[in-house]
Amino acid sequence: MKVLPQVVFVVPPTVYLLDLAGPVQVFQEAVFQGQPYQLRYCSYQETVVSSPGLGLGPLLSFEQVPIAPGDFIMVAGLEMAYLRSAAFRREGQALFAWLRTQQALGARIGSICTGAFVLAEAGLLDGRKCTTHWRRLAELQARYPRVRSQGDTLFVEDGGIYTSAGVTSGIDLALYLLEEAHGPRFATQVARGLVVYSRRGAQHGQQSIYLNYRRHVHAGIHHVQDWLGEHLAVGATLPMLADVVGMSPRTLTRTFRQATGITIQAYTTALRREVADTLSRNPAQTMEAIAAQCGFKNVRQLQRIWARPKPGGGHAPAG
Repeated sequence: MKVLPQVVFVVPPTVYLLDLAGPVQVFQEAVFQGQPYQLRYCSYQETVVSSPGLGLGPLLSFEQVPIAPGDFIMVAGLEMAYLRSAAFRREGQALFAWLRTQQALGARIGSICTGAFVLAEAGLLDGRKCTTHWRRLAELQARYPRVRSQGDTLFVEDGGIYTSAGVTSGIDLALYLLEEAHGPRFATQVARGLVVYSRRGAQHGQQSIYLNYRRHVHAGIHHVQDWLGEHLAVGATLPMLADVVGMSPRTLTRTFRQATGITIQAYTTALRREVADTLSRNPAQTMEAIAAQCGFKNVRQLQRIWARPKPGGGHAPAG
C-alpha cells in the first residue's frame, strides 16, 4: 500500500491560531484539488491551549507519527512568554531530539513565526539562514548566536529547513512549498481557491505572471488566462479565445483589460516570456524547442522578447 506524502503540524502550547490554520488550509485546498497529502497534528501535550485560549485536542504525541523521507514537518508559532520559560526547554527535550532525528532521516522541516525558536533550540538552525517575526529577530539572534537571522524577508530556505516571518507569511511559505512540488500553476490554483491572489516571497519575491493580473474575481477571464497557460504553443487568435469563454471578441477585449489592467496581447507576451525563462534553466532544452513550446514563430522572435527590459525589473536568462 502506497504511503501518502504527509504534512505534519507540530502544535505547541500557546500556539498562535493563524500560524497553524493558514498553512493547514493551504494544504487542505491542495488535497481538494487532487494532491494526496495526509495532514497530521501532534504535540507533546495531549491537549493544547492556544494563545487566545481556545483548547485544541486530543492530539497525537509526535512520537506516534511515522515520518518518511520527503515528508514535511511544520512547527507553528507560539507565545514568547512560554518560549522564555524553563518549562519550554524542560518539556520540549524529547521533541527537540525527535526533530533532529527526522531531519537527519530526510524529512523537511519548517516553522512559522516564533516556531523558529523551537528549531533553534533543537540545533537545526545552527549555521543556517533563518527568519522569524520582525519583533523577535534580535532576540532569536541573541539567544542562539550560531543562527544567521535574516530581516526584511518573508521566508527563508536553507538546506531543507524553512522558516517564515510570521502570521500570514505561513500561507506564503505553504504556497511556495506547493510551487516547489507541483509548479507555479498549481500553487496559483490553490491561492485562487483560498481567494489569495498573490504569493509573496523571499528569493522568489519577484513578480510572477501566474500570480499577477489575477487579483480580479471574473471567472470568465480566469478561464481565458488558464486556457492561455495550457495552450501556449497554439498561438491563439482573439476569435479563438472569445469562443473559449463565450464572449464576442470586442467584449472579451474590453472585459479582459478591465479585469487585469493589461491587454490580452501584453498578457500573452508576458506569459510566454516567463515560461521561456523557466524552460531556459534546463540545459537539455534547445532555443528552438523553447521557442516552439512558448508559441514563438522562431528563435529570433524569442530573442527579441528576451532583449526587452522585463516589467518590474529583472534580466533575460544567461545564454
